Amino acid sequence: MLFFMNDYGQGAHPKILKALEETNFDNTCGYGDDPYCEKAKDTIRQLIQKPNAHVHFMVGGTPTNVITIAQLLKPWQGVIAPKTGHIYRHETGAVEATGHRVIIQPTEDGKLTVDMIDGLVKEFEDEHTVFPKMVYISNTTELGTIYSKAELTAISEYCHSHDLYLYLDGARLGAALTAPGNDLTIQDIANLVDVFYIGGTKNGILMGEALVFVNEELDKDFRFMIKRHNNLLAKGRLLGVQFQALLEGGDDCLWYKLAKQENDMANYLKDELLKKGYEFVGNSVTNQIFPIVTMKQHEELQQKVLYEVWKQIDDEHISIRFCTGFGTTKEEIDELLKLL
Repeated sequence: MLFFMNDYGQGAHPKILKALEETNFDNTCGYGDDPYCEKAKDTIRQLIQKPNAHVHFMVGGTPTNVITIAQLLKPWQGVIAPKTGHIYRHETGAVEATGHRVIIQPTEDGKLTVDMIDGLVKEFEDEHTVFPKMVYISNTTELGTIYSKAELTAISEYCHSHDLYLYLDGARLGAALTAPGNDLTIQDIANLVDVFYIGGTKNGILMGEALVFVNEELDKDFRFMIKRHNNLLAKGRLLGVQFQALLEGGDDCLWYKLAKQENDMANYLKDELLKKGYEFVGNSVTNQIFPIVTMKQHEELQQKVLYEVWKQIDDEHISIRFCTGFGTTKEEIDELLKLL
């Protein structure tokens, strides 16, 4: 079976495994209080050019989102998110379980705009409603689209002028920053948001996300919140070792290289399908693409390829998602193209 189901199906890049093997028998303190995590945190601060940023290594995307939102919001406050956002669509009510409503906004491309945010802020405006205090966005979005520097700057300015926290889910941030047409840098993101995370699970490591508090005041007692939510990993150094191997080297680090590989494979596939006359849902420029196939094609294709069904178009057509990972090869793409 060809695998295009997700971008975390494989284990880890050999460089990551080598780093883990080389440090395997070292003894360190637990819970991330070790020299490997400290070195990786310094590497991240240098990469984003924020020497005072607070960094925490988290196990996965969902706990990162849930615990961060629980940390920042009071019980009567909610978080604005696109309807396609991961915290609304794919986290089983975990944010709501901490007592915070996700206030959703339908979008065509997975992105929020200032006008959308402003409309929701004005709708929820007194003590009889859940009060919006945070804006949640993903880059890349769940539809494979990306924010421009102008778009993110506008959202940032609105949030900070209206006393809203801006939180960026970076599960696929590497793909966004290496996508064709992207004009944002990771330093720009660090200058524009309050909190964001650097995704590792979907970009070459075994597991883990690096959560960055640019707004240092929001970090107060955060380790207590991590522990309270059962996410303070005893063998925390395993995350630090992986992120150091992933991010050392600045703009030439492995994180960028693997993300570009994912994008290159997806865009090669998309370009070839366009030549064959396929149409797509949305305009993804990253490692998720959403071609439209006939139901007959879908029935035949799923016998040989693992992928995700996206949405029904009509009685005869369906949209499916192909997602490339750090280990996806051109040979696999060519084999898929033959089937299509």
